[in-house]
Amino acid sequence: MNASRRNTLLKLRPAGLIALFAVATWAVSLLAAEGSTVSIAPRSSPRSTTTSRATMKVDVSMVLVPVRVTDLTDRPVTDLSRSSFRLFEDNIEQAILSLHTEDGPVSVGFVFDASGSMKKQMDCSIAAVQQFLSTHMLGDEYFLMRFSYRPAIITGFTENPNEILDALWSIQPEGYTALNDAIYLGIHEMKRARNARKALFVLTDGGDNNSRYSDPEVRSLVQESDVRIYSIGMFQRSNFLERLATDSGGRAHWVHKLNELPEAIEKLSREFRNEYVLGYTPNERPNDGKYRRVRVEIVETINRTPLNVFWRRGYYSPFH
Repeated sequence: MNASRRNTLLKLRPAGLIALFAVATWAVSLLAAEGSTVSIAPRSSPRSTTTSRATMKVDVSMVLVPVRVTDLTDRPVTDLSRSSFRLFEDNIEQAILSLHTEDGPVSVGFVFDASGSMKKQMDCSIAAVQQFLSTHMLGDEYFLMRFSYRPAIITGFTENPNEILDALWSIQPEGYTALNDAIYLGIHEMKRARNARKALFVLTDGGDNNSRYSDPEVRSLVQESDVRIYSIGMFQRSNFLERLATDSGGRAHWVHKLNELPEAIEKLSREFRNEYVLGYTPNERPNDGKYRRVRVEIVETINRTPLNVFWRRGYYSPFH
């Protein structure tokens, strides 16, 4: 490791020992993961006896939809009221019963491209992760996954940002790009998260060329989960990552120059930490396990420029 590069970027105190997991961690994690999740986190009914929100299969009284709103300069808009929104489920307008802002701790997984093509991008990519970690709040937790030929968890969930940074410096880029497998494993790893707000931040410079999981399989898993996908692509766009971001209520961002990376991830971090949560009880509640499409609109307000709105596009209803 180049000492001068490390001293320039790593301003946080070094952490303790880093637990390096072998490739077997990937297989064990996938085998151990079980059950599907509800895409838009619902509140359980008073009669519910389910203890795990991640595997909820009971009636729910309210659906909670995380929503982010930005202006034309991509700055979060945080002064809207409940009357500023309209919400539809399967094209039927729903009464919005509650609105609150989410400001609690977050659970974030960094999905870090360590393929051979990343050799020249490592310094700027590590600086981008460091930029996100500089916004650390009490209760935040993170894990780090690298992927090349296959994905592997480098550091499990930790509340110490320094552990993530130390582990990043141990990564040696090589091989192909198993992007789909990495997202798949990341979703399952997120089942260990303690916080309600969960997101994967994917940093990559290319598309998938070495995964066992297909695009439809990964997209279906993302739709079933309550994890948002944020991605930063370097030099080329990915329609697939854009679809995952749209489905999950996240965001895909693309940079053309490496020095744009820290600013890009700072922008995504700011958006992720500033959001509304809309609550509604569906007009109809068939417990058929089918996917319910959700649409959120902003009501035009006087003297307000056009706004961008991002939300999770649907959820699977409970099945009985």
